[in-house]
Amino acid sequence: MLLLLGLTLAAGGGWLAVLGGNWYYVLAGIGLIISAVLIFMKRSSGATWFALVFIGTLIWTIRESGLDYWRWVPRFALMLILGIWFAFQLPTLAPRISRGASRVLAGVLILAFAVAAALPFAPLNETPAKDVPAAGSANYLADTGNGKASLPDSGDWYTYGGSLASQRFVNAKQITPENVKNLKLAWQFRTGDLPKARWGAENTPIKVGDTLYTCTARNRVFALDAATGKEKWHFDPKVSDKSIPYTAACRGLTWYDSQTNSHATLGQVADAPAGDNNDCQQRIILGTLDARIIELNAKTGEVCRSFGHQGTVNLAEDMGETYDGYVAINSAPVVIRDTLVVAHQTIDGQRAFGPPGVIKAYDVRTGAEKWAWDPAAPDTATPKKGPNAYKRGSPDVWTSFTGDDKLGLVYLPVGNSSGDYWSGTRTPAENKYSVSLTALNIETGLPAWTFQTAHKDVWDYDPGSQPTLVDYPDKTGGKIPAIIMPTKQGEIYVLDRRTGKSLFGVEERPVPGGGAEPDQRSPTQPYSLFHHLSKPDLTPQDMWGLTPVDQLVCRIQFQKASYKGQYTPPEADRHSIEYPGYNGGSDWGSIAVDPTRGIIIANYNDMPNYNILVPRAKADALGWKPRDEIPYNPHDTGHAEGAGDPQIGVPYAVNVNAGWRLPYTGMLCKEPPYGGIRAIDMRDGRTVWDRPLGTARRNGPFGMPTGLPINIGTPNNGGTVVTASGLIFVAAATDDLIRAIDMQTGKEVWSTELPAGGQANPMIYTQNGREYLVIVAAGHHFMETPEGDYVMAYALPEK
Repeated sequence: MLLLLGLTLAAGGGWLAVLGGNWYYVLAGIGLIISAVLIFMKRSSGATWFALVFIGTLIWTIRESGLDYWRWVPRFALMLILGIWFAFQLPTLAPRISRGASRVLAGVLILAFAVAAALPFAPLNETPAKDVPAAGSANYLADTGNGKASLPDSGDWYTYGGSLASQRFVNAKQITPENVKNLKLAWQFRTGDLPKARWGAENTPIKVGDTLYTCTARNRVFALDAATGKEKWHFDPKVSDKSIPYTAACRGLTWYDSQTNSHATLGQVADAPAGDNNDCQQRIILGTLDARIIELNAKTGEVCRSFGHQGTVNLAEDMGETYDGYVAINSAPVVIRDTLVVAHQTIDGQRAFGPPGVIKAYDVRTGAEKWAWDPAAPDTATPKKGPNAYKRGSPDVWTSFTGDDKLGLVYLPVGNSSGDYWSGTRTPAENKYSVSLTALNIETGLPAWTFQTAHKDVWDYDPGSQPTLVDYPDKTGGKIPAIIMPTKQGEIYVLDRRTGKSLFGVEERPVPGGGAEPDQRSPTQPYSLFHHLSKPDLTPQDMWGLTPVDQLVCRIQFQKASYKGQYTPPEADRHSIEYPGYNGGSDWGSIAVDPTRGIIIANYNDMPNYNILVPRAKADALGWKPRDEIPYNPHDTGHAEGAGDPQIGVPYAVNVNAGWRLPYTGMLCKEPPYGGIRAIDMRDGRTVWDRPLGTARRNGPFGMPTGLPINIGTPNNGGTVVTASGLIFVAAATDDLIRAIDMQTGKEVWSTELPAGGQANPMIYTQNGREYLVIVAAGHHFMETPEGDYVMAYALPEK
């Protein structure tokens, strides 16, 4: 054992030393080889050599790790186990040492191991709660108009984010930090929609009146009784598996009531067409993975035939060749005043000049196209016709968005052009509007303002979070309409939503240059002066593993790669490290806001990517082709975005190791935690508390769950919901739990196991005086959590 370990450390450590890395591994390897040889020769000095390596490892571990527990694991855990074995063997290896002395030494080392094994069950990497604002100490509610989309009835959940403000806050106090431990499953509904591949519905239901509306991975819509979960009706748009893009996601549905939806409608009711003989005044609007927009009668589930062509509008019309799975509506459309705004995902990594990302707007009642805005041609919003109407590969808006009825603006998190990791072919307009938050005038479809969150992005940092609307108090006692925009980089921007100007300041800081396109790199990138979720730059000491061997592999990879800090440009000659990775910071789960306390709740990821550009000739030789050139395989489970993506149309394909995992163990190269949840004071951006999110119970090496309730902080996708009683509910993590966190302390006060992964945003509603917590447990292929088709509702026991 010593000889094998020593040879491995000496060989790998020698390579690391040649690369300019740490010398410990090669020295420890040589020491272990000498110890093994001497023991084989039955010389007592073998134990002495091991003792030297043991003590040297302890000293080195203390110097590199300090009190950071997770750094001790790969550096010293295996050595401690070997030390225990040695202690028991000392009377044989070194006869001058008595058996009693060896047992005492072994006992001390066993005690040390027991203490070390118990430490991860204690709180680690936490920032304790401090000066938590009290309920009622603030008022950050947003005035977005007087329609139901802005002011839902009490107990309802009107939009994907709860309301147009998308604060994910409910004024509910029935479930409290004191009684949440009594939550039980009130009802459960199964949709029956279980795709064979790329599962991950990511759905948050909406609730209006006595009905809950949910959609499934393949866009089936179910209307459920809000009190019992019993089906009222369902609608199946017959979406083919061939249309599933990266993930079979249906994040949300859209509600429209021609009498109450928005303040504009209230003033225009007399002029509005009744539609379908008043049978479709209340509608459910569905966007499908095959680019259809369908309006349904909210009461019956029947198609509203006065909309579009017999109830349907084809979003892909005038987009040219779209291919199966390339244009998908996976986030809920938004209605501002009487205008339905629809955006879509253009699948990443396949064709740099694939379908355009144009955003279209329709009359919500008739489906008549009102305007179409393409970020590649931003100065016009007049709808165009023909197969080449819009620029191929222009930036899209794939994630959830929102708007303001009162101001007449829709706020779009604009993504990237289709060639994510190459910028040289983008137009000046694309470079201006891609990776931005852009506000469009709802009447004209033209930009009111734009704020860019990354310049000339080649890291797939397109915004994933839905913006959140709040009203900030000003110095005169008035209100400033504001918008909060989190990013994958971890920045949180707070802007005046009328103008796009920052309320707290933004600083352009120098970032690394070079890479495959040195002349294209921006010398600076924007950094928020309000708050950021990102952590300090990586160092070799941050490399991790369960043993010194896999940690050594990660340190060699680190040393070989290009890494100059955040925004290190990608290269073709060697890997580059992207930190945070494209699933870092805040993604589609977005943030939640408690407006009565003035607190932002943000769950986040803290993982790097390990990327390399692949020259076109090499990619062709490897057989990397776009999806439209590969025969459809219903059993293809997909892969991480960017892993072997061809990027046809630019000089390089790309290979992304998402999370930077080792191929055999599946473990990440960065030390834990990999995800957390944080409370932030909206007044000044101060961290109120912070803690890892997610346990190791369903995670472990080689894909084997450990079953351990260690709060390691797992990757997480999905967001939170907060209540006036001071609770935060979140699933999201890869441990298949939904949990409640006390806003005041940051401590977990309840959790329960889900039958599948909970990669979705929970929501809360009230029906017949009873408060319900709902989560869609559908799992996620990218997060490697179990697939499911469950809609789960929890409530306190009925009296």
